[in-house]
Amino acid sequence: MKTSIKLLGLLSLSIIFASLSCKNAQEKKDTVVNATSVSNTTQETKGKITLLSPSEFKEKSKDHQIIDVRTPSEFKEGFIEGAKNINLKDDDFAKEITSLDKDKPVYIYCRSGHRSGIAAKKMIDLGFKEVYDLQGGILNWEQSNNEVKN
Repeated sequence: MKTSIKLLGLLSLSIIFASLSCKNAQEKKDTVVNATSVSNTTQETKGKITLLSPSEFKEKSKDHQIIDVRTPSEFKEGFIEGAKNINLKDDDFAKEITSLDKDKPVYIYCRSGHRSGIAAKKMIDLGFKEVYDLQGGILNWEQSNNEVKN
């Protein structure tokens, strides 16, 4: 009889703890859902960065704003036709980049893809809507047998 009472008490405590755990889990789930909703809203108001292969970049960048974020000396060594050089390392980068039309797509590249990734994030923070980044930079562009201008 004492064993039955102990088991019944233990079972009751287990049920109480289980129900409290479920309640806490539901509250945590609600918090995650709410955070996701806020995150989605933020992403909708910010712009979008898209990585493009050299063939996609070549096809889609025609008649658009193309920006080379390398140094002027790197730019002189060879650049993609139609590109404007706006050096990421220049103190006036933000000022120069905001002279572009923020509502039109911008295609950017650098030597290997690192600096253009940084530039793309800065551009989104400055209000640009669509930024397309050449994956692998001009090195990948040349390895894919695309032409560079001097």
